[in-house]
Order: sequence, then structure tokens, then C-alpha cells
Amino acid sequence: MGITKSEIFTSDQNEIATFAKVFGHPARVAILQHLFKINACVCGDLVSVIGLAQPTISQHLKELKNLELIKGTIEGTSVCYCIDKDNWLKMKSIMQTFLDQDYAESTTCC
Repeated sequence: MGITKSEIFTSDQNEIATFAKVFGHPARVAILQHLFKINACVCGDLVSVIGLAQPTISQHLKELKNLELIKGTIEGTSVCYCIDKDNWLKMKSIMQTFLDQDYAESTTCC
């Protein structure tokens, strides 16, 4: 398997690809949707809401936290998660700029 050679791409291209990768799994999308829906921190109910095992949920939470789309606070023996609003807005702006690209009206390809 070849390497991705990410260093030959711009930082914007790498960042967009990283966001796309994190949204590439429906469990992570479901976790984000749940966090937005409850509009609060969530500690233990993700397993019952999402329907996956605790270690699997933890791995998806780790991916979302590494990208800083969510943040966690320790409460007793558990970690409670919520959307990181500042980083969410930053990601949304970057992706919106990318997705707002359109073909020029005079394009005659294919």
C-alpha cells in the first residue's frame, strides 16, 4: 500500500480531507447529531443511544476529540462530552468554502 504523501498538498487540502475522513463513519455522525440534539454534555448514554459497544464509542469519541470538534470534561469517574462550538464553526467555515465551489456557467466538459 502506498503512502499518501500529504506533504505535497496544501494545509487547507489536508484539513478538508481530515474533516471528510471523520465524517466518513456513520457512528461519528450519529454522535455529533446526538450532542447537538441534547445541547448539553453527555456522559454515559451514548452506548444505548448509538447502539455500539463502549470501546467502539470511545474510539469514535477519541477521533472527534482529536479533531477538536468535541471536548470532554472529567466528572467523577466518567468523561462528559459536548460540541466544541468554536472549532465546529471553524470547521464549518472551511468546509463551506470548499463546498461553495461551482462550475463556471460556460463549462462544456463531458
